[in-house]
Amino acid sequence: MFIITLIIAILVIYIIVMYNIFIKKLNSVKHAKSGIEIYLMQRFNLIPNLIKCTKEYTNYEEKIFEKITKLRTEYVKQKELKKGEVLDTEINNIMIILENYPELKANEQFINIQKNLTKMENQIQAARRIYNNEVEKYNNIITIFPNNILAKIFKFKMQEFFQREEK
Repeated sequence: MFIITLIIAILVIYIIVMYNIFIKKLNSVKHAKSGIEIYLMQRFNLIPNLIKCTKEYTNYEEKIFEKITKLRTEYVKQKELKKGEVLDTEINNIMIILENYPELKANEQFINIQKNLTKMENQIQAARRIYNNEVEKYNNIITIFPNNILAKIFKFKMQEFFQREEK
């Protein structure tokens, strides 16, 4: 009888410990995702300055400015990472277009915005790597036997890696 009680106690302790590990790993994934969102918001907060600075020099890119503003507004409302990626692509497109404006490229305000955007992109890339690393750790722990049984019982689901959609 003592052995059965001991085995049950060990199982209960194992379940509690593993559940707590699952929660910690899932929280790490959520924390890493929020890091990406913070950097995206910082980058997107530069957009009004970019548009204001470049409108003086460009006239025919009005549609691009409108599209970027619309995407930024949608992202702020929904906080969906995929929308952020579409916006990233559009910002990169506008930066390429603006290379054709030498007087703009010499503008100090534009240079500062461009440096800040580059810095933000580097931080976003680092945050994405951290997020994917945390997702990998979490997914590994919930798919390894016998943890996978507990994960199914407690309804822990695999998390998706962050993958940039290329066009």
